[in-house]
Amino acid sequence: MPTNPRQHMAPGQRRPISTQRQSSTIPKSGTGSTWVYPSPQMFYNSLVRKGKAEDCTEDDMASVVAVHNGMNEDTWRRVLTWERLHKDECANPMLLRFRGRPDEWSPLAYARYLSSGGKDKPFDRHDWWIDRNGRQVRYVIDYYFDESKAGTPGQFDLVVRPAADSAESVLDRVKMQVYVGCALVGIPCPITGNNSEIGSEARAPNTTE
Repeated sequence: MPTNPRQHMAPGQRRPISTQRQSSTIPKSGTGSTWVYPSPQMFYNSLVRKGKAEDCTEDDMASVVAVHNGMNEDTWRRVLTWERLHKDECANPMLLRFRGRPDEWSPLAYARYLSSGGKDKPFDRHDWWIDRNGRQVRYVIDYYFDESKAGTPGQFDLVVRPAADSAESVLDRVKMQVYVGCALVGIPCPITGNNSEIGSEARAPNTTE
């Protein structure tokens, strides 16, 4: 979701690519509007700059961008589930900024890699900073792809959680684990009385195809 659009054709590009951009549902902090996704042309230019365009053609970009946008929407829905833990403080959290960190595995991603015997490797990582009523809260998102489910809504696994930057965020992680556990067995949380709705949302499958 770049702020400085580069819509020119990339060096060596053979055919024009759409420059149309799509608005997201993700509110952009400080603007009164939502974030806008890159166009297929912008996305292709980014791949060329990073030296990652070898396996893509101009004709692929519309579907690539659709998947990219869908994953971001799924990510935001999961962030909102976590933010429901703080709905009394902030009813309308917003995305302030984000950063891609594909080459920096999170501790959780590394632990999952080791516990899977080296099978589970994230293909990307993002850090998102949420504006929670004026407070910045960082989230970490690890993205996985399941080759056996390619082309289905379950092909991507998004692991979204608040970064362990504060005692509050660590406590949120504990709360969510309890809520998810209660949702699995269909009982309300014995501590807070939550009816397991939040836990059910947190364990819902991803929808990006």
